[in-house]
Amino acid sequence: MEGITSLSEVQFALAKQDHEVTLPLLVEHYLKRIDEKRDLNAFVEVFTDEVRSEAVRIQKKLEDGKAGKLAGMVIGIKDNICYKNHKVSACSKILDHYISPFSSTVVDRLLAEDALIIGRLNCDEFAMGASNESSYYGPVRNNADKTKVSGGSSGGAAVAVQAGLCLAALGTDTGGSVRQPASFCGVVGLKPSYGRVSRHGIISYASSFDQVGPITTCIEDAAILLETIAGSDNYDSTASRKPVPSYTSKKIETKKERIAYLSEALDSKGLDPEVKLAFENSINSLKTAGYEVEPVSFEYLDYVVPAYYILTMAEASSNLARYDGVHFGYRSKRSVDLETTYKTSRSEGFGPEVKRRIALGTFVLSAGYYDAYYSKAQKVRRLIRDKTNQILQEFDFIMLPTAPTAAFHIGQKSDDPVVNYLADIFTVQASLAGIPAISLPVGNNTKGLPLGMQFLGKRFGEAELLSFSTKFRELQKT
Repeated sequence: MEGITSLSEVQFALAKQDHEVTLPLLVEHYLKRIDEKRDLNAFVEVFTDEVRSEAVRIQKKLEDGKAGKLAGMVIGIKDNICYKNHKVSACSKILDHYISPFSSTVVDRLLAEDALIIGRLNCDEFAMGASNESSYYGPVRNNADKTKVSGGSSGGAAVAVQAGLCLAALGTDTGGSVRQPASFCGVVGLKPSYGRVSRHGIISYASSFDQVGPITTCIEDAAILLETIAGSDNYDSTASRKPVPSYTSKKIETKKERIAYLSEALDSKGLDPEVKLAFENSINSLKTAGYEVEPVSFEYLDYVVPAYYILTMAEASSNLARYDGVHFGYRSKRSVDLETTYKTSRSEGFGPEVKRRIALGTFVLSAGYYDAYYSKAQKVRRLIRDKTNQILQEFDFIMLPTAPTAAFHIGQKSDDPVVNYLADIFTVQASLAGIPAISLPVGNNTKGLPLGMQFLGKRFGEAELLSFSTKFRELQKT
Protein backbone atom coordinates (compact mmCIF):
# COMPACT_ATOMS: atom_id res chain seq x y z
CA MET A 1 0.00 0.00 0.00
CA GLU A 2 3.02 2.25 0.46
CA GLY A 3 3.48 4.84 -2.26
CA ILE A 4 -0.23 5.05 -3.10
CA THR A 5 -1.14 8.69 -2.54
CA SER A 6 -4.16 9.40 -4.76
CA LEU A 7 -7.63 8.00 -5.37
CA SER A 8 -6.77 7.19 -8.99
CA GLU A 9 -3.81 5.07 -7.82
CA VAL A 10 -6.00 3.31 -5.25
CA GLN A 11 -8.70 2.57 -7.80
CA PHE A 12 -6.13 1.34 -10.33
CA ALA A 13 -4.73 -1.07 -7.71
CA LEU A 14 -8.22 -2.22 -6.71
CA ALA A 15 -9.12 -2.94 -10.34
CA LYS A 16 -6.23 -5.39 -10.84
CA GLN A 17 -7.20 -9.03 -11.20
CA ASP A 18 -4.52 -10.27 -8.79
CA HIS A 19 -6.47 -8.85 -5.79
CA GLU A 20 -3.24 -7.88 -4.04
CA VAL A 21 -5.05 -4.71 -3.00
CA THR A 22 -8.62 -4.88 -1.69
CA LEU A 23 -10.60 -2.38 0.33
CA PRO A 24 -10.43 -4.50 3.51
CA LEU A 25 -6.64 -4.72 3.15
CA LEU A 26 -6.43 -0.99 2.47
CA VAL A 27 -8.45 -0.23 5.59
CA GLU A 28 -6.19 -2.50 7.67
CA HIS A 29 -3.17 -0.61 6.32
CA TYR A 30 -4.61 2.70 7.50
CA LEU A 31 -5.72 1.33 10.88
CA LYS A 32 -2.19 0.04 11.46
CA ARG A 33 -0.72 3.43 10.52
CA ILE A 34 -3.12 5.21 12.89
CA ASP A 35 -2.06 2.90 15.72
CA GLU A 36 1.64 3.41 14.94
CA LYS A 37 1.23 7.19 14.89
CA ARG A 38 -0.97 7.62 17.96
CA ASP A 39 1.53 10.09 19.41
CA LEU A 40 0.55 12.60 16.69
CA ASN A 41 -2.92 12.82 18.30
CA ALA A 42 -4.57 13.37 14.92
CA PHE A 43 -7.68 11.26 15.60
CA VAL A 44 -10.04 11.66 18.54
CA GLU A 45 -12.01 8.56 17.52
CA VAL A 46 -11.44 5.79 14.97
CA PHE A 47 -14.49 3.94 13.62
CA THR A 48 -12.60 0.62 13.55
CA ASP A 49 -15.38 -1.98 13.43
CA GLU A 50 -17.65 0.11 11.25
CA VAL A 51 -15.01 0.95 8.63
CA ARG A 52 -13.99 -2.72 8.42
CA SER A 53 -17.60 -3.75 7.82
CA GLU A 54 -18.15 -1.00 5.24
CA ALA A 55 -14.95 -1.99 3.42
CA VAL A 56 -16.31 -5.51 2.89
CA ARG A 57 -19.64 -4.15 1.64
CA ILE A 58 -18.09 -1.67 -0.81
CA GLN A 59 -15.55 -4.26 -2.01
CA LYS A 60 -18.52 -6.36 -3.11
CA LYS A 61 -19.98 -3.35 -4.94
CA LEU A 62 -16.64 -2.87 -6.71
CA GLU A 63 -16.60 -6.47 -7.82
CA ASP A 64 -20.16 -6.11 -9.12
CA GLY A 65 -19.29 -2.87 -10.96
CA LYS A 66 -21.79 -0.86 -8.92
CA ALA A 67 -19.52 1.24 -6.69
CA GLY A 68 -19.60 5.03 -6.48
CA LYS A 69 -16.89 7.35 -7.75
CA LEU A 70 -15.25 7.65 -4.31
CA ALA A 71 -14.90 3.89 -3.74
CA GLY A 72 -11.39 3.47 -2.36
CA MET A 73 -11.32 6.90 -0.73
CA VAL A 74 -10.56 6.37 2.96
CA ILE A 75 -11.28 9.73 4.54
CA GLY A 76 -11.29 11.34 7.97
CA ILE A 77 -13.66 14.11 9.01
CA LYS A 78 -12.96 17.04 11.31
CA ASP A 79 -14.67 16.78 14.68
CA ASN A 80 -17.13 19.59 13.91
CA ILE A 81 -18.82 17.71 11.02
CA CYS A 82 -21.93 15.80 12.08
CA TYR A 83 -22.28 12.10 11.23
CA LYS A 84 -25.53 10.42 12.25
CA ASN A 85 -25.31 8.15 15.32
CA HIS A 86 -21.68 9.14 15.86
CA LYS A 87 -20.11 11.38 18.45
CA VAL A 88 -19.24 14.95 17.47
CA SER A 89 -17.73 17.38 19.97
CA ALA A 90 -15.94 20.19 18.11
CA CYS A 91 -13.11 19.07 20.43
CA SER A 92 -14.83 20.77 23.37
CA LYS A 93 -15.69 19.47 26.83
CA ILE A 94 -19.10 21.08 26.49
CA LEU A 95 -20.03 18.56 23.77
CA ASP A 96 -18.20 15.57 25.20
CA HIS A 97 -20.21 12.36 24.57
CA TYR A 98 -22.75 14.18 22.37
CA ILE A 99 -24.09 11.93 19.57
CA SER A 100 -25.41 13.59 16.44
CA PRO A 101 -28.99 12.62 15.46
CA PHE A 102 -28.36 13.48 11.81
CA SER A 103 -25.58 13.67 9.22
CA SER A 104 -24.22 16.80 7.59
CA THR A 105 -24.91 17.21 3.90
CA VAL A 106 -21.22 16.72 3.07
CA VAL A 107 -21.15 13.38 4.92
CA ASP A 108 -24.30 12.21 3.13
CA ARG A 109 -22.73 13.08 -0.21
CA LEU A 110 -19.48 11.27 0.63
CA LEU A 111 -21.33 8.15 1.69
CA ALA A 112 -23.54 8.23 -1.41
CA GLU A 113 -20.37 7.84 -3.50
CA ASP A 114 -19.00 5.04 -1.31
CA ALA A 115 -16.27 6.90 0.52
CA LEU A 116 -15.10 5.17 3.72
CA ILE A 117 -15.12 7.44 6.78
CA ILE A 118 -12.45 6.13 9.12
CA GLY A 119 -12.80 8.49 12.08
CA ARG A 120 -13.08 11.91 13.72
CA LEU A 121 -10.10 14.25 13.50
CA ASN A 122 -8.73 16.52 16.20
CA CYS A 123 -9.13 20.29 15.82
CA ASP A 124 -8.99 23.50 17.80
CA GLU A 125 -11.99 23.82 20.12
CA PHE A 126 -14.97 24.99 18.02
CA ALA A 127 -12.43 25.55 15.21
CA MET A 128 -11.02 28.56 17.05
CA GLY A 129 -7.26 28.57 16.63
CA ALA A 130 -4.31 28.55 14.27
CA SER A 131 -2.20 25.89 15.97
CA ASN A 132 -4.53 23.08 17.16
CA GLU A 133 -3.47 23.73 20.76
CA SER A 134 -6.92 24.68 22.12
CA SER A 135 -8.43 21.20 21.67
CA TYR A 136 -9.98 19.48 24.70
CA TYR A 137 -8.07 16.37 23.54
CA GLY A 138 -4.66 18.06 23.48
CA PRO A 139 -2.51 19.42 20.65
CA VAL A 140 -1.88 17.68 17.35
CA ARG A 141 1.80 17.15 16.56
CA ASN A 142 3.35 17.83 13.16
CA ASN A 143 4.67 14.64 11.56
CA ALA A 144 7.64 16.56 10.12
CA ASP A 145 8.75 17.53 13.65
CA LYS A 146 6.72 16.42 16.66
CA THR A 147 7.80 19.44 18.70
CA LYS A 148 6.01 21.69 16.20
CA VAL A 149 2.32 22.54 15.84
CA SER A 150 0.18 21.13 13.07
CA GLY A 151 -1.52 24.42 12.29
CA GLY A 152 -5.17 25.01 12.89
CA SER A 153 -7.91 24.69 13.27
CA SER A 154 -8.00 21.60 10.99
CA GLY A 155 -4.67 20.34 12.34
CA GLY A 156 -5.76 16.74 12.81
CA ALA A 157 -7.03 16.63 9.22
CA ALA A 158 -3.75 17.97 7.80
CA VAL A 159 -1.53 15.68 9.89
CA ALA A 160 -3.67 12.63 9.10
CA VAL A 161 -3.06 13.18 5.38
CA GLN A 162 0.58 14.20 5.91
CA ALA A 163 1.34 11.05 7.93
CA GLY A 164 -0.61 8.69 5.65
CA LEU A 165 -3.28 7.85 8.23
CA CYS A 166 -5.99 8.24 5.60
CA LEU A 167 -6.05 9.20 1.94
CA ALA A 168 -7.85 12.53 2.41
CA ALA A 169 -9.70 14.57 5.01
CA LEU A 170 -12.48 17.12 5.24
CA GLY A 171 -11.81 20.21 7.32
CA THR A 172 -13.53 23.55 7.72
CA ASP A 173 -12.03 26.91 6.83
CA THR A 174 -13.26 30.08 8.55
CA GLY A 175 -10.18 32.26 8.21
CA GLY A 176 -7.56 29.81 6.96
CA SER A 177 -8.28 26.67 8.97
CA VAL A 178 -7.81 24.35 6.00
CA ARG A 179 -5.07 26.27 4.20
CA GLN A 180 -2.71 27.14 7.07
CA PRO A 181 -2.40 23.58 8.47
CA ALA A 182 -2.06 22.32 4.90
CA SER A 183 0.90 24.69 4.52
CA PHE A 184 2.47 23.58 7.82
CA CYS A 185 2.09 19.91 6.85
CA GLY A 186 3.08 20.04 3.17
CA VAL A 187 -0.27 18.99 1.71
CA VAL A 188 -2.98 20.53 -0.50
CA GLY A 189 -5.74 22.52 1.23
CA LEU A 190 -8.69 24.06 -0.62
CA LYS A 191 -11.19 26.62 0.69
CA PRO A 192 -14.13 26.87 -1.71
CA SER A 193 -16.10 30.06 -2.35
CA TYR A 194 -18.56 30.91 0.39
CA GLY A 195 -21.80 29.15 -0.52
CA ARG A 196 -20.22 26.58 -2.81
CA VAL A 197 -20.57 23.83 -0.16
CA SER A 198 -23.50 23.36 2.23
CA ARG A 199 -22.89 24.17 5.89
CA HIS A 200 -25.79 21.99 7.06
CA GLY A 201 -24.56 19.76 9.86
CA ILE A 202 -21.39 21.75 10.47
CA ILE A 203 -21.00 23.00 14.05
CA SER A 204 -20.87 26.74 13.53
CA TYR A 205 -18.09 29.08 14.53
CA ALA A 206 -18.80 32.11 12.31
CA SER A 207 -21.71 31.51 9.96
CA SER A 208 -20.83 34.08 7.30
CA PHE A 209 -17.32 32.65 6.94
CA ASP A 210 -17.38 28.87 7.57
CA GLN A 211 -16.77 26.60 4.58
CA VAL A 212 -15.97 22.90 4.31
CA GLY A 213 -12.87 22.10 2.26
CA PRO A 214 -10.75 19.06 1.36
CA ILE A 215 -7.18 18.34 2.46
CA THR A 216 -5.36 15.94 0.15
CA THR A 217 -1.94 14.97 -1.17
CA CYS A 218 -2.84 15.87 -4.76
CA ILE A 219 -5.00 18.36 -6.63
CA GLU A 220 -7.04 15.72 -8.48
CA ASP A 221 -8.34 14.37 -5.17
CA ALA A 222 -9.25 17.88 -4.00
CA ALA A 223 -11.15 18.30 -7.27
CA ILE A 224 -13.16 15.09 -7.01
CA LEU A 225 -14.01 15.72 -3.36
CA LEU A 226 -15.19 19.26 -4.10
CA GLU A 227 -17.19 17.97 -7.06
CA THR A 228 -18.88 15.48 -4.71
CA ILE A 229 -19.73 17.76 -1.79
CA ALA A 230 -20.51 21.03 -3.62
CA GLY A 231 -23.92 22.23 -4.71
CA SER A 232 -27.24 23.59 -3.51
CA ASP A 233 -28.96 22.21 -0.44
CA ASN A 234 -32.50 22.77 0.80
CA TYR A 235 -31.20 22.60 4.36
CA ASP A 236 -28.87 25.57 3.87
CA SER A 237 -30.21 28.80 2.37
CA THR A 238 -26.66 30.18 2.03
CA ALA A 239 -25.63 27.33 -0.29
CA SER A 240 -25.54 28.65 -3.84
CA ARG A 241 -27.84 27.20 -6.50
CA LYS A 242 -25.21 27.97 -9.12
CA PRO A 243 -24.52 24.74 -11.08
CA VAL A 244 -21.44 22.76 -10.04
CA PRO A 245 -19.04 22.19 -12.96
CA SER A 246 -17.09 18.97 -13.40
CA TYR A 247 -13.83 19.87 -11.71
CA THR A 248 -12.27 16.51 -12.60
CA SER A 249 -12.96 16.62 -16.35
CA LYS A 250 -12.02 20.25 -16.97
CA LYS A 251 -9.31 20.48 -19.58
CA ILE A 252 -6.06 21.99 -18.35
CA GLU A 253 -5.72 25.41 -19.98
CA THR A 254 -2.60 25.98 -22.05
CA LYS A 255 -2.83 29.75 -21.72
CA LYS A 256 -0.48 31.62 -19.42
CA GLU A 257 -2.59 33.31 -16.76
CA ARG A 258 -1.95 36.75 -15.29
CA ILE A 259 -1.05 36.62 -11.61
CA ALA A 260 -0.86 39.43 -9.09
CA TYR A 261 1.11 39.28 -5.89
CA LEU A 262 0.68 41.68 -3.00
CA SER A 263 3.72 43.91 -2.60
CA GLU A 264 2.76 44.52 1.04
CA ALA A 265 2.93 40.77 1.65
CA LEU A 266 6.41 40.48 0.16
CA ASP A 267 7.61 43.44 2.23
CA SER A 268 5.84 42.39 5.45
CA LYS A 269 8.10 42.65 8.52
CA GLY A 270 6.60 39.48 9.96
CA LEU A 271 7.48 37.38 6.91
CA ASP A 272 10.05 34.71 7.71
CA PRO A 273 13.15 35.05 5.45
CA GLU A 274 12.83 31.47 4.16
CA VAL A 275 9.12 31.94 3.41
CA LYS A 276 10.02 35.15 1.58
CA LEU A 277 12.65 33.27 -0.45
CA ALA A 278 10.10 30.58 -1.36
CA PHE A 279 7.68 33.35 -2.36
CA GLU A 280 10.29 35.00 -4.59
CA ASN A 281 11.34 31.66 -6.09
CA SER A 282 7.71 30.87 -6.94
CA ILE A 283 7.31 34.26 -8.60
CA ASN A 284 10.50 33.77 -10.62
CA SER A 285 9.59 30.23 -11.70
CA LEU A 286 6.22 31.46 -12.97
CA LYS A 287 7.85 34.33 -14.85
CA THR A 288 10.43 31.99 -16.39
CA ALA A 289 7.61 29.71 -17.55
CA GLY A 290 5.99 32.62 -19.39
CA TYR A 291 3.35 33.74 -16.90
CA GLU A 292 2.74 37.44 -16.36
CA VAL A 293 3.36 38.06 -12.67
CA GLU A 294 3.10 41.61 -11.35
CA PRO A 295 3.05 43.33 -7.95
CA VAL A 296 -0.11 45.13 -6.88
CA SER A 297 -0.79 47.28 -3.86
CA PHE A 298 -3.29 46.12 -1.27
CA GLU A 299 -3.42 48.92 1.25
CA TYR A 300 -5.83 47.08 3.56
CA LEU A 301 -3.45 44.25 4.57
CA ASP A 302 -3.00 45.66 8.08
CA TYR A 303 -6.77 45.71 8.58
CA VAL A 304 -7.69 42.19 7.47
CA VAL A 305 -6.90 40.48 10.79
CA PRO A 306 -8.66 43.05 13.07
CA ALA A 307 -11.75 43.12 10.83
CA TYR A 308 -11.85 39.34 10.62
CA TYR A 309 -11.57 38.76 14.36
CA ILE A 310 -14.16 41.39 15.30
CA LEU A 311 -16.69 39.85 12.92
CA THR A 312 -16.00 36.19 13.71
CA MET A 313 -15.94 36.73 17.46
CA ALA A 314 -19.27 38.54 17.23
CA GLU A 315 -20.78 35.64 15.27
CA ALA A 316 -19.21 33.12 17.66
CA SER A 317 -20.78 34.79 20.69
CA SER A 318 -24.17 34.36 19.04
CA ASN A 319 -23.62 30.83 17.70
CA LEU A 320 -22.26 29.46 20.96
CA ALA A 321 -25.12 30.83 23.08
CA ARG A 322 -26.97 27.55 22.49
CA TYR A 323 -24.44 25.63 24.64
CA ASP A 324 -26.00 26.50 28.00
CA GLY A 325 -26.10 23.27 29.98
CA VAL A 326 -29.83 22.97 29.42
CA HIS A 327 -30.56 21.84 25.87
CA PHE A 328 -27.78 19.29 25.31
CA GLY A 329 -24.13 18.65 26.04
CA TYR A 330 -22.21 19.18 29.29
CA ARG A 331 -24.04 20.26 32.47
CA SER A 332 -22.10 21.16 35.59
CA LYS A 333 -22.70 19.10 38.70
CA ARG A 334 -22.45 22.35 40.67
CA SER A 335 -25.66 23.66 39.12
CA VAL A 336 -28.47 24.39 41.58
CA ASP A 337 -30.80 26.64 39.56
CA LEU A 338 -31.12 28.07 36.04
CA GLU A 339 -28.60 30.87 36.52
CA THR A 340 -25.90 28.66 38.02
CA THR A 341 -26.58 26.04 35.32
CA TYR A 342 -25.70 28.62 32.68
CA LYS A 343 -22.70 30.05 34.50
CA THR A 344 -21.03 26.89 35.76
CA SER A 345 -21.75 24.75 32.70
CA ARG A 346 -20.33 27.33 30.28
CA SER A 347 -17.36 28.27 32.47
CA GLU A 348 -16.41 24.61 32.99
CA GLY A 349 -17.35 23.40 29.51
CA PHE A 350 -15.55 25.96 27.35
CA GLY A 351 -11.78 26.31 27.14
CA PRO A 352 -9.96 29.64 27.62
CA GLU A 353 -9.67 30.56 23.92
CA VAL A 354 -13.38 29.98 23.27
CA LYS A 355 -14.34 31.98 26.37
CA ARG A 356 -12.04 34.79 25.25
CA ARG A 357 -13.72 34.97 21.84
CA ILE A 358 -17.25 34.80 23.28
CA ALA A 359 -16.43 37.63 25.70
CA LEU A 360 -14.86 39.82 23.00
CA GLY A 361 -17.68 39.05 20.58
CA THR A 362 -20.30 39.98 23.15
CA PHE A 363 -18.41 43.20 23.86
CA VAL A 364 -18.27 44.36 20.24
CA LEU A 365 -22.01 43.69 19.86
CA SER A 366 -22.98 45.49 23.06
CA ALA A 367 -24.77 48.82 23.23
CA GLY A 368 -22.40 51.71 22.78
CA TYR A 369 -19.74 49.60 21.06
CA TYR A 370 -21.65 48.07 18.13
CA ASP A 371 -21.07 51.05 15.83
CA ALA A 372 -17.48 51.58 16.96
CA TYR A 373 -16.41 47.99 16.31
CA TYR A 374 -18.83 45.59 14.61
CA SER A 375 -20.42 48.05 12.21
CA LYS A 376 -17.04 49.50 11.26
CA ALA A 377 -15.58 46.03 10.71
CA GLN A 378 -18.44 45.24 8.32
CA LYS A 379 -17.56 48.36 6.32
CA VAL A 380 -13.89 47.32 6.23
CA ARG A 381 -14.95 43.86 5.06
CA ARG A 382 -16.78 45.49 2.14
CA LEU A 383 -13.70 47.54 1.24
CA ILE A 384 -11.49 44.43 1.34
CA ARG A 385 -13.94 42.45 -0.80
CA ASP A 386 -14.29 45.23 -3.37
CA LYS A 387 -10.52 45.81 -3.62
CA THR A 388 -9.87 42.07 -3.96
CA ASN A 389 -12.48 41.73 -6.70
CA GLN A 390 -11.03 44.77 -8.45
CA ILE A 391 -7.61 43.08 -8.58
CA LEU A 392 -9.23 39.88 -9.87
CA GLN A 393 -10.90 41.77 -12.71
CA GLU A 394 -7.45 42.59 -14.06
CA PHE A 395 -5.67 39.37 -13.04
CA ASP A 396 -6.66 35.70 -13.02
CA PHE A 397 -5.26 34.95 -9.55
CA ILE A 398 -3.70 36.59 -6.50
CA MET A 399 -0.60 34.94 -5.09
CA LEU A 400 0.80 35.21 -1.56
CA PRO A 401 2.31 32.92 1.09
CA THR A 402 -0.18 30.80 3.00
CA ALA A 403 1.44 31.60 6.35
CA PRO A 404 4.15 34.08 7.38
CA THR A 405 6.26 31.32 8.97
CA ALA A 406 6.73 27.59 8.95
CA ALA A 407 5.24 25.55 11.81
CA PHE A 408 6.31 26.93 15.18
CA HIS A 409 6.99 25.17 18.50
CA ILE A 410 4.07 23.86 20.52
CA GLY A 411 3.45 26.41 23.29
CA GLN A 412 5.48 29.13 21.57
CA LYS A 413 2.57 31.46 20.83
CA SER A 414 -0.15 30.20 23.15
CA ASP A 415 0.60 32.81 25.84
CA ASP A 416 -0.06 35.73 23.49
CA PRO A 417 -3.32 35.37 21.55
CA VAL A 418 -2.63 38.44 19.40
CA VAL A 419 0.60 36.90 18.10
CA ASN A 420 -1.31 33.70 17.36
CA TYR A 421 -4.05 35.63 15.53
CA LEU A 422 -1.45 37.25 13.25
CA ALA A 423 -0.64 33.79 11.85
CA ASP A 424 -3.84 34.32 9.78
CA ILE A 425 -2.64 37.52 8.10
CA PHE A 426 -2.40 36.00 4.60
CA THR A 427 -5.40 33.66 4.75
CA VAL A 428 -8.24 35.87 6.00
CA GLN A 429 -8.39 38.04 2.86
CA ALA A 430 -10.04 35.24 0.86
CA SER A 431 -12.41 34.54 3.76
CA LEU A 432 -13.50 38.17 4.06
CA ALA A 433 -14.01 38.34 0.28
CA GLY A 434 -15.84 35.00 0.09
CA ILE A 435 -13.63 33.74 -2.74
CA PRO A 436 -11.85 30.39 -3.27
CA ALA A 437 -8.24 29.90 -2.22
CA ILE A 438 -5.84 26.98 -2.27
CA SER A 439 -2.59 26.25 -0.42
CA LEU A 440 0.01 24.28 -2.37
CA PRO A 441 3.25 22.78 -1.03
CA VAL A 442 6.46 24.49 -2.21
CA GLY A 443 9.09 22.36 -0.49
CA ASN A 444 10.68 22.62 2.94
CA ASN A 445 12.81 25.15 4.76
CA THR A 446 16.35 24.39 5.94
CA LYS A 447 14.94 22.69 9.08
CA GLY A 448 12.84 20.31 6.99
CA LEU A 449 9.54 22.02 7.78
CA PRO A 450 7.00 22.33 4.93
CA LEU A 451 6.10 25.66 3.34
CA GLY A 452 2.99 26.55 1.36
CA MET A 453 2.04 29.03 -1.35
CA GLN A 454 -1.49 30.32 -1.71
CA PHE A 455 -3.53 31.33 -4.75
CA LEU A 456 -6.85 33.19 -4.64
CA GLY A 457 -9.34 33.05 -7.50
CA LYS A 458 -12.61 34.62 -8.60
CA ARG A 459 -15.79 33.68 -6.75
CA PHE A 460 -17.02 30.28 -7.93
CA GLY A 461 -13.87 30.03 -10.03
CA GLU A 462 -12.71 26.78 -8.40
CA ALA A 463 -12.41 25.02 -11.77
CA GLU A 464 -9.92 27.59 -13.06
CA LEU A 465 -8.09 27.66 -9.72
CA LEU A 466 -7.67 23.88 -9.67
CA SER A 467 -6.57 23.83 -13.31
CA PHE A 468 -3.89 26.45 -12.67
CA SER A 469 -2.83 24.70 -9.46
CA THR A 470 -2.10 21.55 -11.46
CA LYS A 471 0.20 23.53 -13.74
CA PHE A 472 1.91 25.24 -10.80
CA ARG A 473 2.57 21.89 -9.13
CA GLU A 474 4.10 20.54 -12.33
CA LEU A 475 6.25 23.65 -12.51
CA GLN A 476 7.52 22.99 -8.97
CA LYS A 477 8.74 19.55 -10.06
CA THR A 478 10.94 20.90 -12.86
